[in-house]
Amino acid sequence: MVASASALEAPENPLPATNAPTDGTSALITPCDPWPRPYYLEDGLRRVAPYFFTYETWCKERWRGRKLLDVFESEFRDRPLEYYRACMESGQVVVNGKTVGPDYVLRNGDLVSHTTHRHEPPVSAEPIGVIHEDDDMIVINKPSGIPVHPAGRYNYNCIVEILKAERGLGFLPRPCNRLDRLTSGIMFIAKNAPAAERMGREIFARTVRKEYLARVIGKFPDGEVVCDQPILLISPKLGLNRVRANGKSARTVFKRLAYYPPTGESDEKKQGNGSNVREEQARTREGYSIVRCLPVTGRTHQLRVHLQFLGHPIQNDPIYANQKVWGFDLGVNDADAILNSDEDVISRLSRMGKEEVADAVAYYDEVVDEYHKKKAEKMSGELCEVCNTPLYTDPGQQELSLWLHSLRYEDAGGAWSYVSPLPAWAMPPAGVEGPTQVGGLDDLVGAAGTLDE
Repeated sequence: MVASASALEAPENPLPATNAPTDGTSALITPCDPWPRPYYLEDGLRRVAPYFFTYETWCKERWRGRKLLDVFESEFRDRPLEYYRACMESGQVVVNGKTVGPDYVLRNGDLVSHTTHRHEPPVSAEPIGVIHEDDDMIVINKPSGIPVHPAGRYNYNCIVEILKAERGLGFLPRPCNRLDRLTSGIMFIAKNAPAAERMGREIFARTVRKEYLARVIGKFPDGEVVCDQPILLISPKLGLNRVRANGKSARTVFKRLAYYPPTGESDEKKQGNGSNVREEQARTREGYSIVRCLPVTGRTHQLRVHLQFLGHPIQNDPIYANQKVWGFDLGVNDADAILNSDEDVISRLSRMGKEEVADAVAYYDEVVDEYHKKKAEKMSGELCEVCNTPLYTDPGQQELSLWLHSLRYEDAGGAWSYVSPLPAWAMPPAGVEGPTQVGGLDDLVGAAGTLDE
């Protein structure tokens, strides 16, 4: 199986160098592609039994004339340099099927391979819902916590591979739109290339409208709220974005669907001592809102970043509602990075999931709070008996779910429209009245059109 270059950075330690050739002879390569996929369900999670796998990629133009170790050091970020050096010396990283060592100079036409004992993180065992299906297209309701494509530590635990496992090895799903791993909701899966190209053209031409739902901290303002703050990628390594004046233009229209105040909290607020800490604790415990989101542009993490800037981050967002990363203000109205410098934010976030548990600072109702007490995924201190890989604990609920949902896709001309059911977290709490469906997009579209591009 040929993988992208990024796949060569698989997060495993070197295997024992037993019988690995070191004299340039052919190395053992295991292009394993097990069928049926080694899935099993346990504790509400879809798991993949560890397996041997060889990643392969052709030498890129920018790699030519550079040493093999130098390329891995600059291109791949997950493992220390010593790991890659050991792999090259032991025969786990080879070129053209032969062990060449870390000082080998790459040339045009070289095939770089990396064999590893692969450990995939578990994902939600929630089934992939089907909203509509015809001869050309499947409209699915994607569960949260599952990536769309193989990427990073995920290979078989992704939407594409799960659908293939369900429908047969000959089924070739072609995703037409993309959702982040933690985001749930509507996705279009084409059954053939022409259908994928047609939908791709429609989305690219911006003739398709998208609506999301988010559950955010506090009482979101009334009416249509337009945020047109530019967004900057401040750390490609961490995929971290924030509002910055020198970022790319971005615009989102928001409208509150419902507000649900907290229960049993008025006494705590009355007893506050007036300190900044108490005021912030009270602010993050002012209940939550369900907010409709109409993205006019399509920047990475746009909804999450704009909601954070407005002072109402998504309630269980492990990045943008994290006090350990952003401080008590949670990044509100800080376009100039005065309250939190980029360097400080990047440094704090880089520790999440390793030394510390990623944790969203938010007010939770009792049910969600029980989930939140579960330990988030981090290194367990144990090693794999086969390959000596450091093992991770199971992900906590906050690592599997983000309260952001792709609710609606529709053709601007009215040719078609698909709306998913509201996710459970957007429904009214038990014993409380509230909306269970949304209306049309006219108000949001009208607000988006009042500003110049």
